[in-house]
Amino acid sequence: MGHVWRCAHLLLYCCLLLSTAGVQGSGYPKYKDPKQPLNTRIDDLLSRMSLAEKIGQMSQIERSVATPDVIKNNYIGSVLSGGGSVPAPQATVQEWASMVTEMQKAALSTPLGIPIIYGIDAVHGHNNVYKATIFPHNIGLGATRDPELAKKIGSAVALEVRATGIPYIFAPCVAVCRDPRWGRCYESFSEDPKVVQMMTQIIPGFQGEAPPSSRGRPYVAGTRNVAACAKHYVGDGGTNKGINENNTIIDFNGLLHIHMPPYYNAVINSVSTIMVSYSSWNGVKMHANHFLVTDFLKNKLKFRGFVISDWQGLDRITSPAGSDYHLSIKLGVLAGIDMIMIPFNYTDFIGNLTSLVHDNTIPMSRIDDAVRRILRVKFTMGLFENPFPDPSLAGELGKQEHRDLAREAVRKSLVLLKNGKYGEKPLLPLPKKCGKILVAGSHADNLGNQCGGWTITWQGLQGNNLTAGTTILEGIKSTVDGSAQVVYSEEPSPDFVQKGGFNYAIVVVGEPPYAETQGDNLNLTIPAPGPSVIETVCSNVKCIVVLISGRPLVIEPYINKIDAFVAAWLPGTEGKGVADVLFGDYGFTGKLSRTWFKSVDQLPMNVGDPHNYNPLFPFGFGLETHPSY
Repeated sequence: MGHVWRCAHLLLYCCLLLSTAGVQGSGYPKYKDPKQPLNTRIDDLLSRMSLAEKIGQMSQIERSVATPDVIKNNYIGSVLSGGGSVPAPQATVQEWASMVTEMQKAALSTPLGIPIIYGIDAVHGHNNVYKATIFPHNIGLGATRDPELAKKIGSAVALEVRATGIPYIFAPCVAVCRDPRWGRCYESFSEDPKVVQMMTQIIPGFQGEAPPSSRGRPYVAGTRNVAACAKHYVGDGGTNKGINENNTIIDFNGLLHIHMPPYYNAVINSVSTIMVSYSSWNGVKMHANHFLVTDFLKNKLKFRGFVISDWQGLDRITSPAGSDYHLSIKLGVLAGIDMIMIPFNYTDFIGNLTSLVHDNTIPMSRIDDAVRRILRVKFTMGLFENPFPDPSLAGELGKQEHRDLAREAVRKSLVLLKNGKYGEKPLLPLPKKCGKILVAGSHADNLGNQCGGWTITWQGLQGNNLTAGTTILEGIKSTVDGSAQVVYSEEPSPDFVQKGGFNYAIVVVGEPPYAETQGDNLNLTIPAPGPSVIETVCSNVKCIVVLISGRPLVIEPYINKIDAFVAAWLPGTEGKGVADVLFGDYGFTGKLSRTWFKSVDQLPMNVGDPHNYNPLFPFGFGLETHPSY
């Protein structure tokens, strides 16, 4: 059936190509010939485009407003799904692919037949999609110090995204988070630019390994890979007090040494696109920063892909947002932004940009640079030859090999910070054969909590009904010996713990899901009832505390009561990876990708600080254990 379905689309596409060639008059256009050199194709297509078609290519609109007529009549170049924006609740692979197909048909029915590029946030797996594999968030991947693992994850995510017919993702985030009070800190691999640089190997995972001849220029290997997007350029992780979208106060030398290095690697690794940050650098909005976007990124670093705005990024140049949209468009486009994530009021955007070109405020050369870059990416990734979803990839979503890879990533991301009280024997690894185990805490049996934000919805969801996966409790139950009794109580009473006859307890607590500004937090305490559960359980039985969080939290008040302490970050859907290491099937190997502070009064505090570096656990710390075969 899939073969017939694909043949029908191919036939439709061929008919569209032939009709378009007829419209153009003099034979078959060069831009449609894949044998022509890349620049020949770009020049040929650009020469045929009207201003309306060029501005359409620069426009990215949200799925919810992207009807076939809107795409066709406005020559729209790109569509996206915002966080949680889906064709239907729990949509199938086929429903996603059908949606993309209908949009693509509309784009191909325009006179020039330029395909849309559909983009989506896939920041720890194909996270909008029901039953996709959800990998650990980047903070956990940074703790693995394993760039090859990151590359494998990139390849798996690319296949799951392509299964739904989508060829472009807004990942990876290469922020260097310098303050854990920032609500996006879990999207950052590390506070250390060297670790972030190392983990940019996820880009050739997403896009495919560029051959030497293509290194440093946009590259996508084919229909089993996706175009990637390094974000958020630049300094997003350095804002004052970690306030999201705020001001990064640092001199140029500091910017180059801390926040810029991952972009060097991204460009060398042929990243197709780069997204601009909402934040400011020394009071200048990045979306209006010509020096950093054009002079530095495009001209000095020789970035040849396209620069995309963030969601309503141009609107937010002014305060309040959208108060002078005409000015915002002028500043953003002149700064060097090529594609604008509008995402709703496309008529305002198109009208304003058209008038800015007509009155010569924005020169046609700037428009042509933007469109040339967008077309370069579309041609390079083979979108003109393969605009439609490939139904043969449908089985890639959530497949077992990808879940096994995510479970491996969970194992390698866990950081053991304490193993036994002073003078006592190590508690981990735990024996699988033992009488009675207490499992407690709000995060032990809660898939939504262990996945975090950017999972099914933008902010994430609590509970076990959001998608397919294995909770930490389920992982423990399936790992221990059949003779062991596992008792779960989310918030046990002191009496219950004292009289339960437990050999030991595993307490799993942490943060609820959050994303972006909603995650900004100036106190970084473990949310209630976490502290009282730690107190109740660890005062009465030997206990292992597993913390599920997007960053280090205040743990010092409880650390002496705890026998063993594990930072598990936001592990995703494969909770069994936690049990794999707790019970010794694998050893602990993870190392902190962030400094673990004693008190928020110390923040910001990062490795390499010349003064007052006095953490609870230093950057790079992590105890190791051996498998207990």
